[in-house]
Amino acid sequence: MSNDGSVRPVTVLAAGGTIAMAADPSGARPAHDADALLAAVPELAAWPGLTTRTITRAPGAHLSCDDALAVARAAREEAAAGRGVVITHGTDTIEETAVLCDVLALDGPAAPPVVLTGAIRPAGATGSDGPANIHDAVAAAAAAVTAGTGALVAFGGELHAARQVTKVASHTPNAFGSPRGGAIGLAAEGRVTLFARPIRPAPLPMPDAITARVEIVTTYLGDDGAALRDAVARGADAVVLQALGAGHVAEPVLDAVLAAREAGLPVAATLRPGRGLLLHETYGFRGCERDLRAAGVLDAGGLSPQAARMVLLAGLSGGATEDAIRDTLAA
Repeated sequence: MSNDGSVRPVTVLAAGGTIAMAADPSGARPAHDADALLAAVPELAAWPGLTTRTITRAPGAHLSCDDALAVARAAREEAAAGRGVVITHGTDTIEETAVLCDVLALDGPAAPPVVLTGAIRPAGATGSDGPANIHDAVAAAAAAVTAGTGALVAFGGELHAARQVTKVASHTPNAFGSPRGGAIGLAAEGRVTLFARPIRPAPLPMPDAITARVEIVTTYLGDDGAALRDAVARGADAVVLQALGAGHVAEPVLDAVLAAREAGLPVAATLRPGRGLLLHETYGFRGCERDLRAAGVLDAGGLSPQAARMVLLAGLSGGATEDAIRDTLAA
């Protein structure tokens, strides 16, 4: 599948991050709005139908859940007007906002995409990657072939599905990857090629605010379950558990899972392996995948812990049914 031109207007939403920072001997700091970001990309000077809006200039590490929701809501509003959307964002948390945008994006085969991008090197630094990433993201947001793909991340010439992408390097321009299935497309010379399309369930309801509290708990050798019990005691509305292997935990952790489920808390199971699969019935020891499934744990084995958390935050805050959240986690 390839695209040799654009078919829709595009709005660029600036949401801070390194891409909006200026290099400085004392350290990069927020500096640029959406207009300044586009001014650094000469190829976009005559791009038809391109508009801008600045939401925040904050570093990605400073964004709150409600900040991410504001970005997702703005993206959906622009998409509802028939515009492709580009979001420039800090790479520290871009994958969380991407997932939120994806589960709240417009549905249907003709829905405009939401394409997130950022930079590893600030503006003015040697080899700054922001302008090239913006150019690729605009091309992807405008391309006919990306209709109905939901949210994507454009980085280093690659396009990744929002629910699979994760930051795999902290300092190189090829900072993002999708361990489970790889990139779904490429962008170059203002053209876009896709070789896969993400499977997307129905969107979740748009929350008025992120009101739920969802904790991530990682298990490990020798885990006594204290972290999971503490998360519940602190008032979590749901917990994402990063289990071992194909869905395995120590017996004390299983006991903590059972207690959380008895208290009515959703527990979603992700996996430590990057290309994991939550099995059904291979093992029989106590604490294996059979026990997690028997406890009613939600299968999020195809997602990173941070991606699963965003699905739960959106679903619980927006009043989605447990079946809808389950389908979204498993898609």
